[in-house]
Amino acid sequence: MKAMILAAGRGERMRPLTDATPKPLLQVGGRPLVAWLLRRLAAAGIRDVVVNTAYRGEQLEECLGDGGEWGVRIAWSRERLALETAGGVARALPLLGPAPFVLVSGDLFTDYDFASLHDVAADIARNPDRRAAHFVLVDNPAWHAEGDMGLREGLIRREAPRLTYANIGVFHPGMFSSVAPGTRLALFPWAYRFVDAGRVTGERFAGHWENVGTVAHLRALGRSLGCSVGAPSSR
Repeated sequence: MKAMILAAGRGERMRPLTDATPKPLLQVGGRPLVAWLLRRLAAAGIRDVVVNTAYRGEQLEECLGDGGEWGVRIAWSRERLALETAGGVARALPLLGPAPFVLVSGDLFTDYDFASLHDVAADIARNPDRRAAHFVLVDNPAWHAEGDMGLREGLIRREAPRLTYANIGVFHPGMFSSVAPGTRLALFPWAYRFVDAGRVTGERFAGHWENVGTVAHLRALGRSLGCSVGAPSSR
């Protein structure tokens, strides 16, 4: 199973830290956010990783290289302008191949066990017409109290009570086959067509999960871990 890390965004809410540094390279405890994520993927036996880039992508490539330092093999999907989530995946399909893959944002800090998704991906591969995707949900953080979507009897629903999409999921590549490469397209609400068809399962994750979307979030993460955070001093 492969994984794709979304790392193309500008990170507007993280300014001024992202004025000179792409958000996934902001550091927590002396290590880039995305490197913590790569380590967790490698520990879960997910060694082939596609990373998409746009804003300051050359810095990401310089820092992460071929991924060997982090225990993975990285293939780069370069975008001239960020294509959003669904558009980025559509462009990267030749690198992802025909099997279901993990999709995760490059600005997450979590102890989620990605190894649990191997069986999920295998089940999606057996019958993608029945099950096209699997979403990981978390309890609603204070900054997103309304949530995104519901979960009932193992299926993602659009009705309340709602949880928050954790920016972690497994997707069959066939979902994106109708999206022309180069199209700028967000994952939602586009992906709700598969939810409405009853083809998306889900789970509720109660462990450590941080979507590091603002400078305040980054500093709070540092305080909770008792470590330093910020932009690399060399940038």
